[in-house]
Amino acid sequence: MAAPENYVGLDVGGTTMKAAVVTGAGVPLSKPVVMDTNPERGQEEGLETMCETIRRAVAAAGLTLADVAAIGVATPGLMDIKAGLILDPPNLKPWKNVPVRDHVAQAFGKPTAYQNDANAAAYGEFWVGAASDARSMVLFTLGTGVGGGIIIDDRIIEGEHSHGGELGHLRIAMPDTGRQCGCGARGCLEAYGSATNVVRRAREDMACWRGPASKLRNYYTANDEDFTAKVIFQHAAEGDELALKVVDDTAYYLALGACAVIATVDPQVIVFGGGMVAAGEWFRSKIDNYVKRFGLPFPTKSVKITFASLGSDAGFIGAAGCARLLARGK
Repeated sequence: MAAPENYVGLDVGGTTMKAAVVTGAGVPLSKPVVMDTNPERGQEEGLETMCETIRRAVAAAGLTLADVAAIGVATPGLMDIKAGLILDPPNLKPWKNVPVRDHVAQAFGKPTAYQNDANAAAYGEFWVGAASDARSMVLFTLGTGVGGGIIIDDRIIEGEHSHGGELGHLRIAMPDTGRQCGCGARGCLEAYGSATNVVRRAREDMACWRGPASKLRNYYTANDEDFTAKVIFQHAAEGDELALKVVDDTAYYLALGACAVIATVDPQVIVFGGGMVAAGEWFRSKIDNYVKRFGLPFPTKSVKITFASLGSDAGFIGAAGCARLLARGK
């Protein structure tokens, strides 16, 4: 009897975790099951929640474990991918040295792939998303921080120490004078291009703005607690010059990161994901124009700059894709 071509993908986040069964063609068989992570309750309960989310995902697909070939799990934070351990994740405290892969494998008796969450999202976009027709791609994920993943010929570039694709820590400014990143260093792309730092830069720009009257500034004065990157992009789309400056600067910084990976990897496609991509084509074209202006001339003529298409499903779909690779011996 042929092995089943169904795979469970589990994407673990600091607030929630989600899972679904995905076919060998990359199609989820149900809406993802979502459960609260509650990391403060400890890693043993966290591991059990992972397993329960997987069980519910199999049930939601109308299947049994016998119908599942392998399981893929993606988590954030510092990890040892080869050992299957999440080491010291900042948004899953107080977890430390958690044997995620082996626990899940033993609980279900299934081959289990373990991967960084950004790498998994990148693989999802490569497999059945925005780069599904490409041989190589790089994903930048834009959120609280900047994550990333690099895929070449169906292989995730993990690196020797599980830190391949940490694109948020590409240096785009001098390390002694650049903006400070959450990692403690200065000049990282994340310190300029994450949604969190878009907001910080906007606040700084307001303090010295000498241009036309700004509705963005008025909004900020009245709604400081609700001031987000989404608000900034909305005002930019409406023509607010202060907001347009912030967005244009963001495109410039992201393009510098893209130029660095073009010079290093020379990918066929560069994908940007995260909430800011909802801005649409006008924002994408800004990034693309800066890439063509500052990147190596030959590869930038043909590299495709695009936005992610799987949204928040990329993580569990990509995790399932990693399980598929494991089951196929890749």
